[in-house]
Amino acid sequence: MTGSLDSPVVIDSYGWIEYFSDGPLAGKYAGYIEASNPEVSFTPSIVVYEVYKKIRAGYSEESAMMAIAHIEHCTTLVAIDVSAALYGAEASLSESLPMADALIRAVARAKKATIVTSDPHFKGKEGVTFIERGGK
Repeated sequence: MTGSLDSPVVIDSYGWIEYFSDGPLAGKYAGYIEASNPEVSFTPSIVVYEVYKKIRAGYSEESAMMAIAHIEHCTTLVAIDVSAALYGAEASLSESLPMADALIRAVARAKKATIVTSDPHFKGKEGVTFIERGGK
């Protein structure tokens, strides 16, 4: 993935954490993250929680705040409202998704966006660009 984003995306917490922690998949997420802009890139508030918590625990409060500032700058933040909560609950039941993933799914649906992730809960699901570990 290089250049600009042509269609709406929700980059899952997994991708942001890989990118900010320079994890093994950071390079695969770099194209999506570096092409992010608020017109086509959406971040559910639950992703902010997950990214902040993971970066704060592994690095520092300053690193976590810098990561969140980056997310705020290059994406549109989306609060979890009643509609997303209800759709998320239905997605959790029908797709066996944990709460955070179901809420991410709900925001992606509302924004007609593709989820970009390596989270195994999303592997093989419709509307997901799954970034594999290893050579794929």
